[in-house]
Amino acid sequence: MEFAEVVRRRRMTRAYTAEPVDPAVLERALDHATRAPSAGFAQGWAFVVLDTPDAVRGFWAAQTDDAGEDGTPDRWLAGMMTAPVVVVPCSRRDAYLDRYAEPDKRRAGLGTHDESRWAMPYWHLDTAMAALLLLQSVTDAGLGACFFGLVPDRVDAVKARLGLADTAEEEAPHPIGAITIGHPAPPATGARGSASRRRRTPWREVAHRGRWGAGWGPAGGDS
Repeated sequence: MEFAEVVRRRRMTRAYTAEPVDPAVLERALDHATRAPSAGFAQGWAFVVLDTPDAVRGFWAAQTDDAGEDGTPDRWLAGMMTAPVVVVPCSRRDAYLDRYAEPDKRRAGLGTHDESRWAMPYWHLDTAMAALLLLQSVTDAGLGACFFGLVPDRVDAVKARLGLADTAEEEAPHPIGAITIGHPAPPATGARGSASRRRRTPWREVAHRGRWGAGWGPAGGDS
């Protein structure tokens, strides 16, 4: 599939068939994810891959106990729980703090556990870029995927379930969200996403040449 077609076809898939995911497809997607850029080539990401029924069920048990008033999951959750694979991308802050304490980066003065010295937490940003490459790779293979955030008050439960516990020697990776992966079910099966109700903003409405507010005018001319 051409790259432009991969970008165009990528959608959040919210329901899946029972067909298993080819392990080779999953491994290739993870390989592509590690090609993401990272500050100082710190590569501060990790991926917890849940690809057995027990592991997937355990994730959902930790992520939510909200089955609805009638005892059944709502349409979104019911569809998402059909995914045979869940990948949890995690960021590793210490990888960046340690990297920028090395001689070739020490001048930047960022090798400290004081996060306020960083303009933004690049460990989260870089892991998100890696997650996008994983989504695109899955699309390229003809499968579906959906990135979603963890329920705020269930993050600790998910971390405990996945063994993401701090030790005396190192800080545990932090999950930035989760990705369901599988063969897409018919579109009417899962919950409708916001993209079905909201207009996609054209790039010309969000790109500004030279400075914010300039819009997209001719190069070197008035907008």
